[in-house]
Amino acid sequence: MGAPAKTFRMALGALIIKERLGTSDAETVEQIRENPYLQYFLGLCEYSDTAPFDASMMVHFRKRLSLEMLGRVNEQMVLRGQHSDVVARIAPISEDRKETENKDEAVVVPNQGQLIVDASCAPADMRYPTDLNLLNEAREKTEAILDELYAQLKDQCKKKPRTYRRQARQAYLQVAKQRKATGKTIRKAIGKQLGYVRRNLAHIDDLLERGASLSGLSPRLYRSLLVIHEVFRQQAWMYQQRQHRIEDRIVSLSQPHVRPIVRGKAGTPVEFGAKFSASCVDGIVFLDPLSWDNFNEGCDLPQQVEQFKTRFGHYPESVHADQVYRTRENRTFCRERGIRLSGSPLGRPVLNQQAQIRQQALEDARVRNHIEGKFGQGKRRFSLGRIMAKLAQTAQSTIAISFLVMNLERLLRLLLFIFFGWVIGWCLLVESVCGTQIKHQEHFLFIV
Repeated sequence: MGAPAKTFRMALGALIIKERLGTSDAETVEQIRENPYLQYFLGLCEYSDTAPFDASMMVHFRKRLSLEMLGRVNEQMVLRGQHSDVVARIAPISEDRKETENKDEAVVVPNQGQLIVDASCAPADMRYPTDLNLLNEAREKTEAILDELYAQLKDQCKKKPRTYRRQARQAYLQVAKQRKATGKTIRKAIGKQLGYVRRNLAHIDDLLERGASLSGLSPRLYRSLLVIHEVFRQQAWMYQQRQHRIEDRIVSLSQPHVRPIVRGKAGTPVEFGAKFSASCVDGIVFLDPLSWDNFNEGCDLPQQVEQFKTRFGHYPESVHADQVYRTRENRTFCRERGIRLSGSPLGRPVLNQQAQIRQQALEDARVRNHIEGKFGQGKRRFSLGRIMAKLAQTAQSTIAISFLVMNLERLLRLLLFIFFGWVIGWCLLVESVCGTQIKHQEHFLFIV
């Protein structure tokens, strides 16, 4: 009963098209409707001038494709496209072969390859948060909730609860319009907004006791009410304690899952979004731990090394990371497995090896630039620079899709390189057989 479900190929293909073209959901659907090649990519058997689905289905596609599922798709695509020989070597042995194989003999694969690890942040699409703006937005939301609840008891309650919304708005604009307000002025304005929000929440509780029902609110307003209660608690505590920091601080009413991530960069010392760790192998990027809370990426190195072994069947020969990863625990972990960790070793350097150590550290830094370039590609060319999805689940899917499309671009370049290499080799073979040189472009196009 009902509309037929969309296939997995259509859901994944639509998200890949959106990320590759850099369009919105509505524009992506229009591109699919107009382009027969995109419809073929989605698995449609014939061209149709009607849209295969509505633009709102893109949100359901992002919810359907979780972060773990997209990670498995990315690994299978990369391993089959670039490391098919490794996959064949580490593929599970059949039961018949297990019985005949000598269990005492263990195949030891030497360490090989380079693992580059780093962490970054995918900023969410939100304005820079301040306590005053957040409380003003919370006050406006509570006023809208009061209007909805009072409409339910309009016949019983003849007098509407007073919210002083005009005075509250004027008090907010008086400070917000100042070019550079002092700390004392901002604190006084925050105290006023806290009082307005406290009064509105008390009025909401009073209307609920009189018989109003929260079921009459829309899901968005009900969710905002729950978030406002927590925001008010956090802001009141920071105001009373004269603090500017609290655990699990909410910085957005529409995206309460977003947390401030202190990065310490020159342009943006604090970013608001999801922090993730990534590993790069031969130009292919894998998305490792992702969290909305700030974390120390140096603790993820053993897990990333073990994932490298799971994917390729052996440990890397060297791991290239910045100073955060070079802890004593990580150095011991790599040393026990015969892995060289980039950077200078601990302790006083030997006099006759200082030049060699500096040269090796410089080469390691050059290798580590590959993953920095991948982050730049994802943030400038794709959507890692600003995540437009508002839900936590859909934002994680958007980040995973960005890595998937970057790997597809890499594999496509390798495929084109192989194709043109085959064409040039075939042309050279024709030249050697025929004894003539292909000078004109039309001859080359005819051979191709």
